[in-house]
Amino acid sequence: MTIAAHDADERRIAARALLADPVLTAHRHSEQLALVRKHSGALKSTFARLLGYALVVETGFARLVKTPLSPDAPVRPARRPSGGEFTPRAYAYLALVCAGLLASDVGEQVLVSQLVEQIRADAATTGITIDDTLAERRDLVAAIDFLLAWGVLTETDGSVVAWGERREEALLTVNRSLLPHLVARPLYPLARPELLWADDPNVPDQPRRSLRRKLVENPVVHRGDLSEAERDVLSRERTELTRILEESFGLGLEVRAEGALAYDADERLTDVAFPGTGTVRQAALLLLDALIEVLEPKATGQVILDGRAVTGVLAPWQVVDDKLGDLALRHAKAWRSDVVNDPARFRDEVVHLLASVGLATVVTEGVVVHPAAARYRPSVRDVSATTRAKRRLGADPQEMQDPLFTDETGETA
Repeated sequence: MTIAAHDADERRIAARALLADPVLTAHRHSEQLALVRKHSGALKSTFARLLGYALVVETGFARLVKTPLSPDAPVRPARRPSGGEFTPRAYAYLALVCAGLLASDVGEQVLVSQLVEQIRADAATTGITIDDTLAERRDLVAAIDFLLAWGVLTETDGSVVAWGERREEALLTVNRSLLPHLVARPLYPLARPELLWADDPNVPDQPRRSLRRKLVENPVVHRGDLSEAERDVLSRERTELTRILEESFGLGLEVRAEGALAYDADERLTDVAFPGTGTVRQAALLLLDALIEVLEPKATGQVILDGRAVTGVLAPWQVVDDKLGDLALRHAKAWRSDVVNDPARFRDEVVHLLASVGLATVVTEGVVVHPAAARYRPSVRDVSATTRAKRRLGADPQEMQDPLFTDETGETA
Protein backbone atom coordinates (compact mmCIF):
# COMPACT_ATOMS: atom_id res chain seq x y z
CA MET A 1 0.00 0.00 0.00
CA THR A 2 1.33 3.43 -0.93
CA ILE A 3 1.66 6.24 1.60
CA ALA A 4 -1.18 8.11 -0.09
CA ALA A 5 -3.47 5.06 0.05
CA HIS A 6 -2.54 4.46 3.69
CA ASP A 7 -3.36 8.05 4.62
CA ALA A 8 -6.68 7.86 2.75
CA ASP A 9 -7.55 4.69 4.67
CA GLU A 10 -6.71 6.37 7.99
CA ARG A 11 -8.86 9.39 7.12
CA ARG A 12 -11.76 7.11 6.26
CA ILE A 13 -11.41 5.24 9.58
CA ALA A 14 -11.26 8.54 11.47
CA ALA A 15 -14.31 9.92 9.65
CA ARG A 16 -16.31 6.78 10.41
CA ALA A 17 -15.31 6.99 14.08
CA LEU A 18 -16.65 10.56 14.25
CA LEU A 19 -19.90 9.63 12.51
CA ALA A 20 -20.43 6.79 14.98
CA ASP A 21 -19.52 8.91 18.01
CA PRO A 22 -19.52 12.71 17.57
CA VAL A 23 -17.46 13.19 20.74
CA LEU A 24 -14.11 11.40 20.95
CA THR A 25 -11.98 11.83 24.08
CA ALA A 26 -8.43 10.75 24.82
CA HIS A 27 -9.65 8.72 27.79
CA ARG A 28 -12.27 6.70 25.89
CA HIS A 29 -11.06 6.71 22.27
CA SER A 30 -7.30 7.17 22.30
CA GLU A 31 -6.59 5.41 18.98
CA GLN A 32 -9.42 7.04 17.05
CA LEU A 33 -8.58 10.47 18.44
CA ALA A 34 -4.95 10.06 17.42
CA LEU A 35 -6.05 9.47 13.82
CA VAL A 36 -8.43 12.44 13.92
CA ARG A 37 -5.70 14.72 15.21
CA LYS A 38 -3.23 13.44 12.59
CA HIS A 39 -5.64 14.21 9.74
CA SER A 40 -7.57 17.07 11.37
CA GLY A 41 -7.11 19.53 8.49
CA ALA A 42 -8.36 17.13 5.82
CA LEU A 43 -11.21 15.90 8.01
CA LYS A 44 -12.41 19.42 8.81
CA SER A 45 -12.47 20.19 5.09
CA THR A 46 -14.24 16.91 4.22
CA PHE A 47 -17.02 17.28 6.78
CA ALA A 48 -17.60 20.97 6.02
CA ARG A 49 -17.59 20.55 2.24
CA LEU A 50 -19.49 17.26 1.93
CA LEU A 51 -21.93 17.38 4.86
CA GLY A 52 -21.86 20.91 6.26
CA TYR A 53 -20.61 19.68 9.64
CA ALA A 54 -18.14 21.55 11.85
CA LEU A 55 -15.25 19.62 13.41
CA VAL A 56 -13.45 20.87 16.51
CA VAL A 57 -10.16 19.11 17.32
CA GLU A 58 -8.19 19.78 20.50
CA THR A 59 -5.47 17.93 22.37
CA GLY A 60 -7.82 15.82 24.48
CA PHE A 61 -10.97 15.60 22.36
CA ALA A 62 -12.65 15.91 18.98
CA ARG A 63 -16.22 17.16 18.57
CA LEU A 64 -18.22 16.74 15.37
CA VAL A 65 -21.08 19.25 15.36
CA LYS A 66 -23.86 18.04 13.09
CA THR A 67 -26.71 19.93 11.46
CA PRO A 68 -30.44 19.27 12.09
CA LEU A 69 -31.90 16.03 10.81
CA SER A 70 -34.27 16.30 7.88
CA PRO A 71 -38.01 16.10 8.74
CA ASP A 72 -38.27 12.65 7.14
CA ALA A 73 -35.44 11.17 9.25
CA PRO A 74 -36.29 8.66 11.99
CA VAL A 75 -36.28 10.19 15.44
CA ARG A 76 -33.04 9.54 17.32
CA PRO A 77 -33.69 10.44 20.95
CA ALA A 78 -31.10 10.64 23.68
CA ARG A 79 -31.17 7.45 25.71
CA ARG A 80 -30.60 6.37 29.27
CA PRO A 81 -27.97 3.71 30.07
CA SER A 82 -30.85 1.20 30.28
CA GLY A 83 -31.83 2.01 26.68
CA GLY A 84 -34.99 3.96 27.51
CA GLU A 85 -35.63 7.23 25.73
CA PHE A 86 -35.22 10.62 27.39
CA THR A 87 -38.41 12.19 28.66
CA PRO A 88 -39.07 15.91 28.07
CA ARG A 89 -38.09 16.47 31.70
CA ALA A 90 -34.75 14.70 31.14
CA TYR A 91 -34.05 16.99 28.16
CA ALA A 92 -34.81 20.00 30.37
CA TYR A 93 -32.37 18.69 32.96
CA LEU A 94 -29.72 18.19 30.27
CA ALA A 95 -29.98 21.87 29.31
CA LEU A 96 -29.94 22.92 32.96
CA VAL A 97 -26.90 20.74 33.74
CA CYS A 98 -25.00 22.23 30.78
CA ALA A 99 -25.88 25.74 31.93
CA GLY A 100 -24.99 24.92 35.53
CA LEU A 101 -21.57 23.56 34.59
CA LEU A 102 -20.87 26.73 32.61
CA ALA A 103 -21.52 28.89 35.70
CA SER A 104 -18.54 31.05 36.68
CA ASP A 105 -18.19 29.53 40.17
CA VAL A 106 -17.94 25.92 38.90
CA GLY A 107 -14.32 24.85 38.56
CA GLU A 108 -12.51 21.69 37.52
CA GLN A 109 -14.41 19.64 40.09
CA VAL A 110 -17.90 19.95 41.53
CA LEU A 111 -19.99 18.07 44.08
CA VAL A 112 -23.30 16.74 42.83
CA SER A 113 -25.08 18.59 45.62
CA GLN A 114 -23.42 21.86 44.55
CA LEU A 115 -24.41 21.25 40.93
CA VAL A 116 -28.01 20.52 41.97
CA GLU A 117 -28.17 23.78 43.90
CA GLN A 118 -27.00 25.65 40.79
CA ILE A 119 -29.59 23.82 38.66
CA ARG A 120 -32.39 24.70 41.07
CA ALA A 121 -31.36 28.35 41.07
CA ASP A 122 -31.25 28.45 37.25
CA ALA A 123 -34.61 26.68 37.03
CA ALA A 124 -36.22 29.17 39.40
CA THR A 125 -34.83 32.06 37.36
CA THR A 126 -36.36 30.69 34.16
CA GLY A 127 -39.67 29.68 35.73
CA ILE A 128 -39.08 25.92 35.59
CA THR A 129 -40.56 23.94 38.46
CA ILE A 130 -38.36 21.21 39.93
CA ASP A 131 -39.67 18.72 42.50
CA ASP A 132 -37.52 16.60 44.78
CA THR A 133 -39.13 13.28 43.92
CA LEU A 134 -37.38 10.03 43.04
CA ALA A 135 -38.64 10.30 39.44
CA GLU A 136 -37.21 13.82 39.16
CA ARG A 137 -33.85 12.71 40.55
CA ARG A 138 -33.72 9.82 38.09
CA ASP A 139 -34.25 12.19 35.18
CA LEU A 140 -31.47 14.40 36.54
CA VAL A 141 -29.22 11.34 36.87
CA ALA A 142 -30.04 10.41 33.26
CA ALA A 143 -28.93 13.86 32.09
CA ILE A 144 -25.68 13.65 34.03
CA ASP A 145 -25.09 10.08 32.78
CA PHE A 146 -25.40 11.41 29.24
CA LEU A 147 -22.53 13.83 29.91
CA LEU A 148 -20.54 11.07 31.63
CA ALA A 149 -20.89 8.91 28.51
CA TRP A 150 -19.63 11.76 26.32
CA GLY A 151 -16.62 12.40 28.54
CA VAL A 152 -17.74 15.86 29.64
CA LEU A 153 -17.91 14.62 33.24
CA THR A 154 -16.02 11.94 35.15
CA GLU A 155 -16.99 10.36 38.46
CA THR A 156 -13.95 10.99 40.69
CA ASP A 157 -15.43 9.88 44.01
CA GLY A 158 -18.78 8.21 44.55
CA SER A 159 -21.41 7.81 41.84
CA VAL A 160 -24.29 9.83 40.47
CA VAL A 161 -26.58 6.79 40.69
CA ALA A 162 -25.90 6.50 44.44
CA TRP A 163 -26.80 10.17 44.84
CA GLY A 164 -30.03 9.69 42.91
CA GLU A 165 -31.12 6.65 44.92
CA ARG A 166 -29.72 7.31 48.40
CA ARG A 167 -28.50 10.92 48.37
CA GLU A 168 -24.88 9.80 48.77
CA GLU A 169 -22.46 12.57 47.79
CA ALA A 170 -20.37 12.28 44.62
CA LEU A 171 -17.48 14.33 43.27
CA LEU A 172 -17.40 15.03 39.52
CA THR A 173 -14.46 16.21 37.43
CA VAL A 174 -15.41 18.56 34.59
CA ASN A 175 -13.72 18.48 31.19
CA ARG A 176 -13.55 22.27 30.95
CA SER A 177 -12.02 22.30 27.47
CA LEU A 178 -14.76 20.09 25.98
CA LEU A 179 -17.72 21.58 27.85
CA PRO A 180 -18.05 24.82 25.79
CA HIS A 181 -18.19 22.77 22.59
CA LEU A 182 -20.96 20.46 23.76
CA VAL A 183 -23.63 23.05 23.07
CA ALA A 184 -23.26 24.26 19.51
CA ARG A 185 -25.44 27.34 19.87
CA PRO A 186 -26.39 29.71 22.75
CA LEU A 187 -28.96 28.32 25.17
CA TYR A 188 -31.08 31.38 25.82
CA PRO A 189 -32.93 31.89 22.46
CA LEU A 190 -33.86 28.26 21.93
CA ALA A 191 -37.39 27.01 22.44
CA ARG A 192 -36.78 23.51 21.04
CA PRO A 193 -34.11 20.83 21.68
CA GLU A 194 -31.64 22.23 19.11
CA LEU A 195 -28.69 22.42 21.47
CA LEU A 196 -26.48 19.97 19.62
CA TRP A 197 -27.12 21.29 16.10
CA ALA A 198 -24.63 23.32 14.12
CA ASP A 199 -26.85 25.26 11.71
CA ASP A 200 -30.18 27.03 11.73
CA PRO A 201 -32.78 24.58 10.30
CA ASN A 202 -34.52 27.45 8.52
CA VAL A 203 -31.50 28.28 6.33
CA PRO A 204 -31.77 26.74 2.82
CA ASP A 205 -29.18 24.06 2.14
CA GLN A 206 -27.29 23.00 -0.98
CA PRO A 207 -29.01 20.00 -2.61
CA ARG A 208 -25.79 18.02 -3.13
CA ARG A 209 -24.75 18.48 0.47
CA SER A 210 -28.22 17.82 1.93
CA LEU A 211 -28.54 14.64 -0.16
CA ARG A 212 -25.15 13.37 0.98
CA ARG A 213 -26.10 14.12 4.57
CA LYS A 214 -29.39 12.21 4.29
CA LEU A 215 -27.61 9.20 2.81
CA VAL A 216 -24.96 9.18 5.51
CA GLU A 217 -27.35 9.68 8.43
CA ASN A 218 -30.61 7.93 7.42
CA PRO A 219 -31.03 4.15 7.12
CA VAL A 220 -33.31 4.55 4.08
CA VAL A 221 -33.83 7.68 1.97
CA HIS A 222 -37.28 7.69 0.38
CA ARG A 223 -37.41 9.28 -3.05
CA GLY A 224 -40.65 11.04 -2.17
CA ASP A 225 -38.90 12.80 0.71
CA LEU A 226 -36.25 14.30 -1.55
CA SER A 227 -36.59 17.76 -3.04
CA GLU A 228 -36.71 18.10 -6.81
CA ALA A 229 -33.11 19.34 -6.76
CA GLU A 230 -31.98 16.39 -4.62
CA ARG A 231 -33.69 13.91 -6.93
CA ASP A 232 -31.94 15.54 -9.87
CA VAL A 233 -28.56 15.16 -8.15
CA LEU A 234 -29.29 11.51 -7.33
CA SER A 235 -30.18 10.83 -10.96
CA ARG A 236 -27.49 12.81 -12.76
CA GLU A 237 -24.55 12.41 -10.38
CA ARG A 238 -25.00 8.90 -9.06
CA THR A 239 -21.53 7.73 -10.12
CA GLU A 240 -19.81 10.68 -8.46
CA LEU A 241 -21.98 10.31 -5.38
CA THR A 242 -21.05 6.63 -5.12
CA ARG A 243 -17.35 7.50 -5.34
CA ILE A 244 -17.57 10.21 -2.67
CA LEU A 245 -19.43 8.03 -0.17
CA GLU A 246 -17.01 5.15 -0.64
CA GLU A 247 -13.79 7.16 -0.54
CA SER A 248 -14.76 9.44 2.33
CA PHE A 249 -16.85 7.20 4.61
CA GLY A 250 -16.53 3.62 3.36
CA LEU A 251 -20.20 3.42 2.38
CA GLY A 252 -21.74 1.72 -0.63
CA LEU A 253 -24.67 3.28 -2.47
CA GLU A 254 -27.77 1.33 -3.48
CA VAL A 255 -30.43 3.12 -5.55
CA ARG A 256 -33.89 1.77 -6.36
CA ALA A 257 -37.07 3.24 -7.81
CA GLU A 258 -38.44 3.95 -4.34
CA GLY A 259 -35.31 5.56 -2.94
CA ALA A 260 -31.72 4.94 -1.92
CA LEU A 261 -29.53 3.91 0.96
CA ALA A 262 -25.85 4.11 1.80
CA TYR A 263 -24.93 0.81 3.42
CA ASP A 264 -22.00 -0.11 5.61
CA ALA A 265 -20.64 -3.54 4.76
CA ASP A 266 -18.78 -3.65 8.08
CA GLU A 267 -22.02 -3.04 10.04
CA ARG A 268 -20.29 -0.68 12.48
CA LEU A 269 -21.85 2.71 11.78
CA THR A 270 -25.48 1.94 12.53
CA ASP A 271 -26.85 2.70 15.99
CA VAL A 272 -29.76 0.29 15.45
CA ALA A 273 -28.90 -3.26 14.38
CA PHE A 274 -31.34 -4.80 11.90
CA PRO A 275 -31.82 -7.61 11.18
CA GLY A 276 -30.38 -9.24 14.25
CA THR A 277 -30.93 -11.60 17.14
CA GLY A 278 -33.54 -11.30 19.86
CA THR A 279 -37.31 -11.44 20.08
CA VAL A 280 -38.10 -7.93 18.82
CA ARG A 281 -35.73 -8.04 15.84
CA GLN A 282 -36.89 -11.48 14.73
CA ALA A 283 -40.54 -10.49 15.17
CA ALA A 284 -39.99 -7.29 13.18
CA LEU A 285 -38.37 -9.22 10.34
CA LEU A 286 -41.17 -11.79 10.22
CA LEU A 287 -43.85 -9.11 10.54
CA LEU A 288 -42.45 -7.44 7.42
CA ASP A 289 -42.78 -10.72 5.55
CA ALA A 290 -46.37 -11.18 6.71
CA LEU A 291 -47.42 -7.62 5.87
CA ILE A 292 -45.69 -7.62 2.48
CA GLU A 293 -47.42 -10.88 1.56
CA VAL A 294 -50.82 -9.39 2.39
CA LEU A 295 -50.35 -5.78 1.26
CA GLU A 296 -47.78 -6.09 -1.56
CA PRO A 297 -46.28 -2.56 -1.29
CA LYS A 298 -45.08 -1.13 -4.59
CA ALA A 299 -42.73 1.68 -5.51
CA THR A 300 -45.65 3.58 -7.03
CA GLY A 301 -47.90 3.23 -3.97
CA GLN A 302 -48.43 6.29 -1.79
CA VAL A 303 -50.16 7.26 1.45
CA ILE A 304 -50.96 10.90 2.27
CA LEU A 305 -49.35 11.78 5.61
CA ASP A 306 -49.65 15.29 7.06
CA GLY A 307 -50.38 16.70 3.63
CA ARG A 308 -47.47 14.99 1.89
CA ALA A 309 -47.30 11.76 -0.06
CA VAL A 310 -45.36 8.94 1.63
CA THR A 311 -44.29 5.99 -0.49
CA GLY A 312 -45.68 2.70 0.80
CA VAL A 313 -48.88 0.95 1.75
CA LEU A 314 -50.94 1.30 4.93
CA ALA A 315 -51.16 -1.66 7.30
CA PRO A 316 -54.11 -0.97 9.66
CA TRP A 317 -53.47 -1.60 13.34
CA GLN A 318 -55.85 -4.55 13.33
CA VAL A 319 -53.79 -6.26 10.61
CA VAL A 320 -50.55 -5.54 12.48
CA ASP A 321 -51.99 -6.90 15.72
CA ASP A 322 -53.35 -10.04 14.04
CA LYS A 323 -50.03 -10.84 12.36
CA LEU A 324 -48.02 -10.22 15.52
CA GLY A 325 -50.44 -12.37 17.49
CA ASP A 326 -49.99 -15.24 15.02
CA LEU A 327 -46.20 -14.88 15.20
CA ALA A 328 -46.26 -14.81 19.00
CA LEU A 329 -48.20 -18.08 19.11
CA ARG A 330 -45.99 -19.73 16.51
CA HIS A 331 -42.74 -18.81 18.27
CA ALA A 332 -43.91 -18.77 21.88
CA LYS A 333 -41.28 -21.29 23.00
CA ALA A 334 -38.37 -19.37 21.45
CA TRP A 335 -39.31 -15.75 22.20
CA ARG A 336 -39.24 -13.85 25.48
CA SER A 337 -42.48 -14.39 27.35
CA ASP A 338 -42.37 -11.01 29.10
CA VAL A 339 -42.54 -9.32 25.69
CA VAL A 340 -44.95 -11.49 23.70
CA ASN A 341 -47.37 -11.79 26.64
CA ASP A 342 -47.82 -8.01 26.65
CA PRO A 343 -49.36 -7.30 23.21
CA ALA A 344 -49.25 -3.50 23.54
CA ARG A 345 -45.57 -3.48 24.51
CA PHE A 346 -44.77 -6.11 21.87
CA ARG A 347 -46.35 -4.05 19.10
CA ASP A 348 -44.77 -0.80 20.28
CA GLU A 349 -41.26 -2.25 20.36
CA VAL A 350 -41.55 -4.00 16.99
CA VAL A 351 -43.08 -0.99 15.22
CA HIS A 352 -40.58 1.40 16.83
CA LEU A 353 -37.70 -0.73 15.51
CA LEU A 354 -39.11 -0.75 11.96
CA ALA A 355 -39.62 3.02 12.07
CA SER A 356 -36.12 3.62 13.43
CA VAL A 357 -34.53 1.88 10.44
CA GLY A 358 -36.74 3.68 7.92
CA LEU A 359 -38.78 0.67 6.80
CA ALA A 360 -42.08 1.91 8.22
CA THR A 361 -43.84 5.11 9.25
CA VAL A 362 -46.26 5.18 12.16
CA VAL A 363 -49.55 7.00 11.53
CA THR A 364 -52.82 7.22 13.45
CA GLU A 365 -54.47 4.48 11.40
CA GLY A 366 -51.56 2.04 11.51
CA VAL A 367 -48.15 1.57 9.90
CA VAL A 368 -47.07 2.63 6.41
CA VAL A 369 -44.78 -0.13 5.12
CA HIS A 370 -42.12 1.13 2.72
CA PRO A 371 -41.37 -0.91 -0.43
CA ALA A 372 -37.72 -1.13 0.67
CA ALA A 373 -38.92 -3.55 3.36
CA ALA A 374 -39.10 -6.23 0.67
CA ARG A 375 -35.30 -6.25 0.70
CA TYR A 376 -35.48 -7.88 4.12
CA ARG A 377 -38.07 -10.55 3.43
CA PRO A 378 -36.83 -13.61 5.30
CA SER A 379 -36.68 -17.16 4.08
CA VAL A 380 -37.45 -19.63 6.84
CA ARG A 381 -35.53 -22.88 6.65
CA ASP A 382 -37.18 -25.68 8.58
CA VAL A 383 -34.83 -28.41 9.77
CA SER A 384 -36.08 -31.86 10.53
CA ALA A 385 -34.97 -33.63 13.66
CA THR A 386 -31.62 -35.41 13.36
CA THR A 387 -31.91 -39.12 13.83
CA ARG A 388 -29.19 -41.49 14.93
CA ALA A 389 -29.26 -42.96 11.44
CA LYS A 390 -28.53 -39.56 9.90
CA ARG A 391 -25.66 -39.02 12.31
CA ARG A 392 -24.20 -42.43 11.40
CA LEU A 393 -24.44 -41.50 7.72
CA GLY A 394 -22.55 -38.27 8.33
CA ALA A 395 -25.29 -35.67 7.89
CA ASP A 396 -24.17 -32.14 7.14
CA PRO A 397 -23.51 -30.41 10.52
CA GLN A 398 -25.25 -27.30 9.16
CA GLU A 399 -28.47 -29.30 8.89
CA MET A 400 -28.30 -30.17 12.57
CA GLN A 401 -28.66 -26.55 13.69
CA ASP A 402 -31.87 -24.92 14.83
CA PRO A 403 -34.05 -23.14 12.24
CA LEU A 404 -32.66 -19.79 11.17
CA PHE A 405 -34.35 -16.65 9.89
CA THR A 406 -32.31 -15.33 6.98
CA ASP A 407 -32.99 -12.16 5.04
CA GLU A 408 -32.45 -11.91 1.30
CA THR A 409 -28.93 -10.51 1.78
CA GLY A 410 -27.95 -13.75 3.49
CA GLU A 411 -27.69 -12.28 6.98
CA THR A 412 -28.95 -14.35 9.87
CA ALA A 413 -31.65 -12.70 11.93
